[in-house]
Amino acid sequence: MKLFCAQVASVWEDPEATLEKVEPCIAKASREGGDLICFPEQFATGWDPRSTLHVQGINGPIVQRLQSLAEEYSIAILGSFRELTATLPRNSCVVIDAHGSVSSTYSKCHLFSPASEDRTYLRGDTISTFSLGGIEFGLAICYDLRFTSIFRLYADAGVQAVLIPSAWPESRLQHWELFIRARAVEYQIYIAGINPTGMTPVDSYAGGSMVADPTGGLLFHAGRSEELLSCDLDREYVARVRAAFPVIRDRRDDLSSPSEEILKE
Repeated sequence: MKLFCAQVASVWEDPEATLEKVEPCIAKASREGGDLICFPEQFATGWDPRSTLHVQGINGPIVQRLQSLAEEYSIAILGSFRELTATLPRNSCVVIDAHGSVSSTYSKCHLFSPASEDRTYLRGDTISTFSLGGIEFGLAICYDLRFTSIFRLYADAGVQAVLIPSAWPESRLQHWELFIRARAVEYQIYIAGINPTGMTPVDSYAGGSMVADPTGGLLFHAGRSEELLSCDLDREYVARVRAAFPVIRDRRDDLSSPSEEILKE
């Protein structure tokens, strides 16, 4: 399947303007045979760990507009938005299929406490998967990338790729590539990180969107400017990598810590 990643700068806190801005990216990805186009974290507004502006439900205007664009251009879309709940909002992403229907949603499980995101947003508690073009996908958002446990759950669930819409700042960009490639190698899956570019009231972003294959090699690595990049994902390649180097088969889940052994005695 053909994956497109749209490294864009948001029109700050203006979803209507941002969605109008990115429509040409969606049209281009469709013309070039894309199955799915992915955007950064909270791309319609720009990521802000303290903002509760434009909080809306899954049937709100942001998702509805994405559904309309997906149907118009016959391409699946991954977008991210501030989702309304009965209490605090969630930092969520949504996958819309090429017919305009919601096929999967995911809410960020690890909230970025250094910027107080955990005080403004409600964390998610479950992983989410969906199938497209013969690939089983998992979803994560930005800070989730630092926590290997969620990727282990996805590997055990049989996914071949994890998509990570993000707002990873320029100051920690060296960690971005490190974690993307490490997670790909650890779990022998494709990892796609979609990052914004430009300055916002929150931070400075330098792009660097990339896709790592199951060996940790990069299929592409974006620069600092706005870009639309693509690559092909192959489930059979994932199977060949795992068969040649059976890390998951050799994993041990029966290990215990010294303290646990003492308690047993």
